[in-house]
Amino acid sequence: MYPAEMVQPMRDDLGTAGFEQLYTEDAVKNALSKEGTTLVVVNSVCGCAAANARPGAKMSLTNDKKPDHLVTVFAGVDRDAVNAARQAMVPFPPSSPSMALFKNGELVHMLERHHIEGRPAEMIAENLKEAYNENC
Repeated sequence: MYPAEMVQPMRDDLGTAGFEQLYTEDAVKNALSKEGTTLVVVNSVCGCAAANARPGAKMSLTNDKKPDHLVTVFAGVDRDAVNAARQAMVPFPPSSPSMALFKNGELVHMLERHHIEGRPAEMIAENLKEAYNENC
């Protein structure tokens, strides 16, 4: 587990962009049971989260169509919330960072770490925007 004071700026990076922080399994289940579309970002302390994932997620929100709900869980910190989110992302293996778009509780789009690592934030944002245009 990472110290809370270390991860707070990384939490705030998405929080200030409108992402709701989820800390428990119940909070994740509640979020995914909502009608409409929900983007779930599995946040992380790694460099690709800082350079690619968080900026890409935030850039994607400049699209005309966007998810109804934005939520995030933090790998290595919020174990129960992360496990619940990852369970909803099956059949994809656990990875962080990662992003998943749900529509009415069903997984409709997934970006795993290997789709994020080494790719510019702009490419990640474009990938998400395409998913929003199709599903939101």
